[in-house]
Amino acid sequence: MTTYDARFRVWRGDAEGGGLRDFTVEVHDGEVVLDIVHRLQATQASDLAVRWNCKAGKCGSCSAEINGRPRLMCMTRMSVFERDETVTITPLRAFPVIRDLVTDVSFNYAKAREVPAFVPPPGVAAGAYRMQQVDVERSQEFRKCIECFLCQDTCHVVRDHEENKAAFAGPRFLMRVAELDMHPLDAAADAGLDRKRTAQEEHGLGYCNITKCCTEVCPEGIKITDNALIPLKERAVDRKYDPLVWLGNKIRRRSADDPR
Repeated sequence: MTTYDARFRVWRGDAEGGGLRDFTVEVHDGEVVLDIVHRLQATQASDLAVRWNCKAGKCGSCSAEINGRPRLMCMTRMSVFERDETVTITPLRAFPVIRDLVTDVSFNYAKAREVPAFVPPPGVAAGAYRMQQVDVERSQEFRKCIECFLCQDTCHVVRDHEENKAAFAGPRFLMRVAELDMHPLDAAADAGLDRKRTAQEEHGLGYCNITKCCTEVCPEGIKITDNALIPLKERAVDRKYDPLVWLGNKIRRRSADDPR
């Protein structure tokens, strides 16, 4: 087995402040960044705080920024770096630091709660739902999300503008709205819920300017921008500005005002 010593620069600190510290850590063939962080904990920094769980790229826990790019530490192989390269690991920049590489991502769970859940179709018992595969292929892609929140972290609307967080759900949860809006059995409209309107007015769809940075960092390869956000924007615009829709709404309002 080939081994070598690699230079690492790791952010240490808490909500009060901190900075980068330099370490030299042994690296073995086939290892990923998370392996090195664990070795660093075992040999030099036993109090280093890091969040992880599955080490298989499926739990989304070990999100961090590696050389400035949002990544999963467990899916970033050391072989992608030159042996004489300094590897810098910092916490997700878009969220408050708790300690070291651990950030407070509760913003995301608050936004998740703001998205209305799937509305079951009336008259169909649970377990009796039937759909054609062709009807769910696109929305099924979005179910691969592991909620690593790398897309949320890299989205500059969240990352660079703290003041936007109150009005903007971020790409992960706009994708959730898109998934529900595409669902062939979602009966939100029958319940008086217009998902396209809420995407625009309550979840900040208009803030997204489709730079595709969220798609670029997704470890599951979900085409967030092309398959979720752009189609949702198109449907929201059609709903709001289509002259036939406007005329239909006008006629319905007039009919309601004058039942004759």
